[in-house]
Amino acid sequence: MGWLENETGLEKCAANYVALTPLSHLRRAVDVFGDREALIYGNTRRTYSEYGMRVTKLASALAKAGIRPGNVVSTLLPNISAHAEAHFGVPACGAVLNAINMRLDVDTVSYILGHAGTKVLLVDGTLLTLARDACAALDNPPLIVEVADREAGFAPSGETLEYEDFLASGDPDYEWIMPQDEWESLALNYTSGTTGRPKGVVYHHRGAYLSTLSQPISWRMTLYPRYLTIVPMFHCNAWCHPWMIPALGGAMICLRDVTARGVYHAISAEGATHFGGAPIVLQTIINAAEEDRLPFDHIVEVFTAGAPPPAATLAAIEPLGFNVTQVYGLTETYGPDTECMWHEGFDRLEGEERAEIKARTGIAMPFMEGLTVMNPETMQEVARDGASLGEIMHKGNGVMKGYYKNPEATAEAFRGGWFHSGDIAFQHPDGYIKIADRAKDIIISGGENVSSVEVEGVLMKHPSVGLVAVVAKPDEKWGEVPCACVELKGGATASEAELIAFCRERLAGFKTPKKVVFLELPKTSTGKIRKFDLRAQVRDL
Repeated sequence: MGWLENETGLEKCAANYVALTPLSHLRRAVDVFGDREALIYGNTRRTYSEYGMRVTKLASALAKAGIRPGNVVSTLLPNISAHAEAHFGVPACGAVLNAINMRLDVDTVSYILGHAGTKVLLVDGTLLTLARDACAALDNPPLIVEVADREAGFAPSGETLEYEDFLASGDPDYEWIMPQDEWESLALNYTSGTTGRPKGVVYHHRGAYLSTLSQPISWRMTLYPRYLTIVPMFHCNAWCHPWMIPALGGAMICLRDVTARGVYHAISAEGATHFGGAPIVLQTIINAAEEDRLPFDHIVEVFTAGAPPPAATLAAIEPLGFNVTQVYGLTETYGPDTECMWHEGFDRLEGEERAEIKARTGIAMPFMEGLTVMNPETMQEVARDGASLGEIMHKGNGVMKGYYKNPEATAEAFRGGWFHSGDIAFQHPDGYIKIADRAKDIIISGGENVSSVEVEGVLMKHPSVGLVAVVAKPDEKWGEVPCACVELKGGATASEAELIAFCRERLAGFKTPKKVVFLELPKTSTGKIRKFDLRAQVRDL
């Protein structure tokens, strides 16, 4: 279908077909925008020519260190310039980038390194102990390269190979290894382990490339944006934004620590025009101390995702000079693949009504072929009546290749020819989706996924705990926080502080419950805990 009657000689060749890859954006930017600012971090300013040169030397250094196409290079890095360089330098030698959440515990980091088969680990100097401890349990530990963040005042430890020395070993004339097939793997991102061990989500070059050209349309971006890095690069590769900005000749402003003063400084002094972030970032801006607020005279465009932002938050931040667009997606969809697109039909809305519209999950971004709400059993679309619940389903080039070394989970996720998100939602008559709940009780705290099952497993190890259910409790700062509902063993005693401390010793900080409630857990006739009832009970505690 769609072929001409006679297509003799109309074949793919080097002149008319090249595999799509976001690496092309930086190669073009070096040529077209060579003298323009590309990376800004503290006092460090790098042009696209300089950026491209460092990426080339990193790719070469990795190749000299034995990295071959298809190998995995991992990072434990904050949002600093070296992390942006890794997003291009690692795939430029044919390797696959695995950006690891640097807030994870030693055991989980060790599991990821082992499961991914990491050959080289680029690690922030402040995380060397975490890296060494994680590598200690591995039979074939990776080469550790320390990234000493001099802009933040950290000198090299002198205990291992340092990033700048590693870079210096690279060849500035190294020829990038470009993908021959756009289905080749670009990145490996691990989920937060919502049902046991984290799963490795594999991105291909085609999906990332199309995301980088689609998001600027949704964000109404023009040439030369000044993008502030707030979404962690270890989270869906910062929603593909490091690969996107060079396509527009933009400047990437790196921010190691997200503070109100840091955000305002980037906007006021560096002219930041765009950033993405969880609702907690919006609250940080809203609640900023007067001395941290700096003047600016332009509207800042914001993508927000994670827990759906409260309408009150959206209403409070817009008068401060920010235009917020709600987006939604998952690690499995390269970050955001939906947008709450604003159109002229909404212009008349004001106040709470306007904020409620802005808080919708939205519609598919241009690079997605399909996005809808379905009954997961029948795979039929639910009525677009603003009430009927179903599961959000995704289809298109913005869906992952699958879960690494996990064909069973991949097959289940793609059942029926759609990607099953696990998120429960309804759909308005105009097609706009609104999330109602999370099918697997995932808690999104400050933009990070927290598995209730994982936290429950830790609490059940306490000698006084008989039964536990962890649910999301609304929180003004974090959007949601874990709340542990605990049923003690007969005759046993435990305090809230004791159980929180017990978890803090065994979990990452963002996974630790912020509230513990002692009660007899409500159960169904089959003995299942009624988490819906618990959420209602803890909502206002």
